[in-house]
Amino acid sequence: MKPSEVIMVELKEEAMRAAGYSHSPYSHFRVGAAVIGQSGTIYRGCNVENASFSLTQCAERSALTAAISDGAAPGSLTALLIYTPGDTVHPPCGACRQVMHELMASDSLVISCCDGDERRTWTRSEYLPDPFVPDVLLK
Repeated sequence: MKPSEVIMVELKEEAMRAAGYSHSPYSHFRVGAAVIGQSGTIYRGCNVENASFSLTQCAERSALTAAISDGAAPGSLTALLIYTPGDTVHPPCGACRQVMHELMASDSLVISCCDGDERRTWTRSEYLPDPFVPDVLLK
């Protein structure tokens, strides 16, 4: 489901606000994310780095975790916007793509933006065309 331009502006503002809280002392790569559910509630997240790099939490997963922790049902999240400062749009990492696939709605969109006008958008089948799905665990 394509969010309206008003929602896109609001998501970007919230993602930019979240990026301001980023804890990124190693990469200095401040990332913010905002995800919206069917109810219209917006949840924010930022990247939180750790000296043990594999324990770093990406902004996308942080926002999704905030939504689920607040009671949003898996599959009810309709759009997620990623913001990175600067003039370059960045895609989500592979781990985030897998988590987004499981927690977001089947018709959801993932949008990446930066300080410039560039914007990139993916559908679920575009950002993760061959996902690892829970059904395989039951076989």
